[in-house]
Amino acid sequence: MPLAAGTNENLANLSNMLIYSAIAVYTLAFLAHIAEWVFGSRSKVGRTAAALTAQPASRAAAPAVRVKKEGGGTAVLERPEVVTRAASGARDVPDGPGAHGGDEKGDLYGRIAVSLTVLAFLIEAGGVVARALSVQRAPWGNMYEFSITFSTVAVGTYLGFLAAGKNVRWLGLPLVTTVLLDLGIAVNLLYTASAQLVPALKSYWLYIHVSTAIFCGAVFYLGAVASVLYLFRDSYENKLAGGGKPGGFATSVLERLPSALSLDKFAYRVNAAIFPLWTFTIIAGAIWAGDAWGRYWGWDAKEVWSFITWVGYACYLHARATAGWRGRKAAYLALIAFACFLFNYYGVNLFVNSKHSYAGV
Repeated sequence: MPLAAGTNENLANLSNMLIYSAIAVYTLAFLAHIAEWVFGSRSKVGRTAAALTAQPASRAAAPAVRVKKEGGGTAVLERPEVVTRAASGARDVPDGPGAHGGDEKGDLYGRIAVSLTVLAFLIEAGGVVARALSVQRAPWGNMYEFSITFSTVAVGTYLGFLAAGKNVRWLGLPLVTTVLLDLGIAVNLLYTASAQLVPALKSYWLYIHVSTAIFCGAVFYLGAVASVLYLFRDSYENKLAGGGKPGGFATSVLERLPSALSLDKFAYRVNAAIFPLWTFTIIAGAIWAGDAWGRYWGWDAKEVWSFITWVGYACYLHARATAGWRGRKAAYLALIAFACFLFNYYGVNLFVNSKHSYAGV
């Protein structure tokens, strides 16, 4: 049953108020995450450095072997060193203690940051729901709605990992930072008043195709953050392993992150897990295009860049499964693929004439 015009307007205003409130709470969460990192840097540092510079147990000097010689004497022989090789680029390095650095006060601020992030997530989700009710449809009919929904899903996915007991609190600061950037762009540059959709978009495929695209993008984003941090952490570990001495800031920050191997595994697993859903997203879009425009594929800019993104992640997964392309090379491929996803969203919508450009922004 359609809502009255006044009710729709009130819901739209409520949505705007909730989104601005979420921005305020995310800002507090950002400051709390900063405090976590600041107080964590005051704890004892060098755990990872010590682990890197210490000789691994498997390579420690083995006890000598005494061999009896004919004639009653003995000879001392060195036991040969046994070297076990891990995956390409892997080191026996423990994960860092986290942003709090093992400091009690840092951990307190980290817990406050997570609590504020949960509150901001609930407020923003309320804003998305109010926006949907104001137009009585899925809240992703234009770039503004897509942006606020995307950031909500990204934060929800992060909180889901935390609820599952995964060690991902190190994602908090970069996530909240980019969410604030995303919402700032949305409310200042992309805002569009609530309106009904053009006829071509009035389909149940809107719920299927766009919702999966949003979820895929949120998970791809988490994988991209892990890939960026992996590159920094890998350089840090390489410098330590080579006898170098990183700067104080680099040591304070990077020594608290998970090991490069853990970050690499996290990025690979989330990208590999979501890739089949991205494949389904493209297929669903083609089916929707067949219903709306009478053809499944027309080389529209959005379709082309969705496929380019798919190829990018397919190359990454293939390269990651090949021993010679693990590590930094694979991470670069993952970031290129995510850059294609971002261009598909911002670049195509804003700068390319496309059939998908229904509402301008």
